[in-house]
Amino acid sequence: MEFIPLTPMADHWKTEPNLTDYEKTRADFSWDAALEALDGLPNGGLNIAYEAVDRHANNPALRNHIAFRWIGKDGGVIDLTYGDLQTQTNRFANVLQTLGVGREERVFVLSNRIPPVYIAALGTLKNGSVFCPLFSAFGPEPIAQRLNRGDGKVLVTTEKLYQQKIAPQRDKLPKLQTILLMDVAEDVRDDVLSLPYLMLKASPDFTIPPTDPEQMAILHFTSGTTGMPKGAIHVHKAVLTHYITAKYALDLHPNDIFWCTADPGWVTGTSYGIIAPLLHGVTSIIDEAEFDADRWYRILAEQHVTVWYTAPTAIRRLMRLDMQPREQYDLSRLRFVASVGEPLNPEAVVWGRKALGLTIHDNWWQTETGGIMIANFAAAEVRPGSMGRPLPGIEAAIVRKLDDHTVEVIDKPGVDGDLALRPGWPSMFRGYLHDEARYAKCFVGGWYLSGDLAMKDEDGYFWFVGRADDIIKTAGHMVGPFEVESALMEHPAVAEAGVIGVPNPVIGELVKAFVSLKPGYEWTPQLRLELLGFGRKRLGSAVAPKEIAYEKNLPKTRSGKIMRRLLKARELGLPEGDISTLEAD
Repeated sequence: MEFIPLTPMADHWKTEPNLTDYEKTRADFSWDAALEALDGLPNGGLNIAYEAVDRHANNPALRNHIAFRWIGKDGGVIDLTYGDLQTQTNRFANVLQTLGVGREERVFVLSNRIPPVYIAALGTLKNGSVFCPLFSAFGPEPIAQRLNRGDGKVLVTTEKLYQQKIAPQRDKLPKLQTILLMDVAEDVRDDVLSLPYLMLKASPDFTIPPTDPEQMAILHFTSGTTGMPKGAIHVHKAVLTHYITAKYALDLHPNDIFWCTADPGWVTGTSYGIIAPLLHGVTSIIDEAEFDADRWYRILAEQHVTVWYTAPTAIRRLMRLDMQPREQYDLSRLRFVASVGEPLNPEAVVWGRKALGLTIHDNWWQTETGGIMIANFAAAEVRPGSMGRPLPGIEAAIVRKLDDHTVEVIDKPGVDGDLALRPGWPSMFRGYLHDEARYAKCFVGGWYLSGDLAMKDEDGYFWFVGRADDIIKTAGHMVGPFEVESALMEHPAVAEAGVIGVPNPVIGELVKAFVSLKPGYEWTPQLRLELLGFGRKRLGSAVAPKEIAYEKNLPKTRSGKIMRRLLKARELGLPEGDISTLEAD
């Protein structure tokens, strides 16, 4: 299919970053002042979809600007302008109205990356209902868990996924009233309807009802180490965080061409794959296909991508390949690269400078925070291995929990502790659905405790140490797996590493590493000994792994995080817990 090439701003590489004076911007910042960048609903309140779509579609200068460019697996292209998006999301909101779906009622979406997913997400928000994304790779059981726990009233999906994962267990979903199939022309049964047909009949006009900023907007399920998945509640006021973080952490400017590789089933794919770029009126790329290095580089080159947001697992996959991207592809328009999902190993930052000619900017946040909290900024020094510094409007600290009600703030640089945030930022989750007690435990002594361990250096840069439940206690030492993994990845043979603690009667826990190899290397006893020696040389005997094993494919979530707890469960023969987000082999 032929299409008009996307054209980024002229001399984009000369663009001045949005955040040039970090200290002054932080000192002058207020969330109330940030609200002035948005319009607010004409009839009162704040609605994410209005700010993302309608305020641009109502502007003649932006109405015909491309909001989404979708690239199909077969190379086909569909462009949706802001005007198109307004009309289609209005139709979807009207479909929900005809189905009797109201304020804060849950609309789940189960699909791969196709245009109706994005229309459904924004149309749901327009209607005042709650958007609940699901990974298309989920099996029937995790889908049923989330639909039931989230009180799902409507499910939007494809015929194939319906037949495979919903129909066989329809009787287990008593709260689910309607299923909308995105790719059938006629209704299948009374409660399984054709979305295209309903959209065709629906009016293209819709008035967004008054929306309280604290009204529930999005429900993201996040897996715990044990037990049922947690449903983190986010409200419409989160749009403020999405706007500010896209401006400062991702450095979005008008006319940028932005590509977030995350699936909407993951919080990054919603916050930054759907909402944040639309708030800035830029064009977003959506790729239907899964990871393929050549395809990704071609998209960057052919679509003239200027800002790219991806994950460490994708970067590590690119690092494993014998490719010279700047020699094989025209990446001259790419000016800013950011990464999220798990800490970015220092060697990945070095690789980015060599292979892409750009520094990869790591940042940190969680499903619960709703948006980026700590980042490396375009105009600031990047310290490889550091997650950066807090965003304007975000107060972060290293604390030590003293009891269930008290924490102590650690002011001394270089000391490990709990990474904590002062509550009050707009995208902070407002609860775990149906689990108030679990939510309350996240807040101690006036701080939100993230569950991550970190330290802060003398200049205010934060450094990830590990998840609190991942820390290894060995011979009186506290060892962070990330430190060991990063050191092992400096060896030319190692593509990825996962590190756990294994119980040991003498030293408490023994540090054990699992590694996958780059192409051209073979796992041998000699290589294992070489890696053990390499680790001792880099880390010292107290921290270095005592055992190293080969793992062809380390278990990872679809968002790219190495599942250390799964490595540990398999090593010790323990229950694996919730593995619904496990990446397919």
